[in-house]
Amino acid sequence: MVHIKDIPARPSKSDIDALAKFSPATIHEAQGRRGALSSRLKPVDYRMKLCGPAFTVKSSPRDNIMLQLAINYAKPGDIIVVSAGEYEEAGSFGDVLANACLAKGIGGLVTDTGVRDTLQLRELGFPVFSLSTCIKGTVKETIGTTNDSIIVGGEIINPGDVIVGDADGLVVVRRSEVAEAAKLSQEREDAEAGFIEAYKAGKSVIEVSKLEPVLKAKGLVVEA
Repeated sequence: MVHIKDIPARPSKSDIDALAKFSPATIHEAQGRRGALSSRLKPVDYRMKLCGPAFTVKSSPRDNIMLQLAINYAKPGDIIVVSAGEYEEAGSFGDVLANACLAKGIGGLVTDTGVRDTLQLRELGFPVFSLSTCIKGTVKETIGTTNDSIIVGGEIINPGDVIVGDADGLVVVRRSEVAEAAKLSQEREDAEAGFIEAYKAGKSVIEVSKLEPVLKAKGLVVEA
């Protein structure tokens, strides 16, 4: 069994950069309301954003040996995504490992366990999304794997899929769909810009959202 593998293929930098222009909410809506990770996964700081290929990690709860190995082998721009059994009572990552990530140019961390040293993480500005904050330490005992398909936040994450995160949450885009997701996201933003202009021009929400036939079908009655 091979424990440490690289991402088999990464999307092009141009496709990742194109997708990074859009919020996770826009991308989620644009790709058919798919790919949203659980809202329980939150950024350490609301200003944190990330976008990059997933370097996936299968880890045991309360154990960060695989996370440390991932930091060692991940490439610049990769987002380390850790499946550790949704165990909240462990601080598997802190300021020391964040500095290791920054030195390597790693793009961020998403983990379904806890982190600590959150004040320092905010000061460093390294993007971290986690299930909890916890001061308890971890062991280094159980060897897992890197870059197999995992489940984090209720979504399947394949190595090389693109993870996008901001203050509102996280979304995953399949590696083969990154360019199309960026195109659809741009179309959605263009449409929303048109809605805003229509509101400024005096049109009602019912007009802009084309709600009249829906409300009629549902028998809406408005007091005269």
